This record gives sequence, structure tokens and C-alpha cells, in this order.
Amino acid sequence: MATILIIEDNPANMKLASLLLRNAGHTVLSAGDAEAGLTLARSALPNLILMDIQLPGMDGLAATTLLKQDPATRAIPVIALTAMAMKQDREKSLEAGCDAYIAKPLRYQELYVAIDTLLARGMPAAAGVEGGLRRTP
Repeated sequence: MATILIIEDNPANMKLASLLLRNAGHTVLSAGDAEAGLTLARSALPNLILMDIQLPGMDGLAATTLLKQDPATRAIPVIALTAMAMKQDREKSLEAGCDAYIAKPLRYQELYVAIDTLLARGMPAAAGVEGGLRRTP
């Protein structure tokens, strides 16, 4: 399976996401803030990143922008996670370079579909958006 980095500052959300990913057979890496997540992403080069949008210090959108500007991490798919499920948050997430968007609380079926879709595709092209996932042309 895949190695997935979770960047999440809430311990309960981190525990839930880790449990769901491990149950699906994935290897889990974790970071409690954006700076630690960026460092870990650059050193471990995970297959996918779950990025909380509201992090202390640097937010998840700024961190995603930095990941997508770095040639070493540009191709890693990023799924934005947020407790604020508003249309503008989805748009801002996709504009920052996130490849999918999932509102909290996490629903395991939605999470697994997004992960499986992005991992099967490799790096999706920035074409249209449907159901929170970028679609390839």
C-alpha cells in the first residue's frame, strides 16, 4: 500500500485518520504543524498527504503552495481536510494546489475513495473539479 503523511494539529483527528489509514493497509507518517510536515514531506517523499487547512502558525494552504512549488514534492497528491465545509474553502484549497477536499468529520468511505482515486491516477492534472477531486483531461 502507500505511505501517507497526515499533517494535523488536533490529536483526536490525527488518531482517527491514522487508524483509518492503517486499517486500509497504509503506512502512516504524522506531523502536528505545517513546518514539521514540510520537513517530513521533503525527507520521506510520501505517496500522498492529508493536509489540515487550519494549522497553528503556517496554515495548510500556504504549506500546500510551498509543496507544489518544490520540484521534489510537486507531484505528491494533497487532500485538504477542513472542519469548515464552505464552498470558498474548497475553491481556495484547489487554487493552493490541493488535489482533493474532504470536510471533517472524516467519513471513511469518502476518504478511501479520494485516496484510491488519487493514488491510481498518479498526479492529476489541474483540469476540472468534480466531487472535490481534480479530474484529468
